[in-house]
Amino acid sequence: MPAEVKTAPATVDATTLQGALYTFTDDKDRHEAINKAFDYRGDVTITLQNGENVEGYMGNRDTDVPEPFIEMWVKNVDQPQVYPYPQITAIAFTGKDPASGKSWRNWVAKKEHERRAEMERLRQESEEMGHL
Repeated sequence: MPAEVKTAPATVDATTLQGALYTFTDDKDRHEAINKAFDYRGDVTITLQNGENVEGYMGNRDTDVPEPFIEMWVKNVDQPQVYPYPQITAIAFTGKDPASGKSWRNWVAKKEHERRAEMERLRQESEEMGHL
């Protein structure tokens, strides 16, 4: 399994990464965890080599440069901050994923329910007017 995943079972949502903590054993693990954090729609907290924890939204990453880095929109900071990959020792998925539970199937089911409700409303309206 890439990257060691440490979680607190009571706080981890099985449908999202929220609550997961990734620590790394090598650069490959670090890259995989950063990719997951980049795809995550909520805030993450990264731990840096100096022990500092930084919380924010990972908005960009670049691996096609000599020293790969991430850009994060850190809470209470106006500009994105840059952190080189080697400085990151752990990533915690601390923020709520705003898209959690909003799958395509749920959206289709909701729209189907709305369509049926509208059809029923129109049928009743037509009956009241004597058209049916």
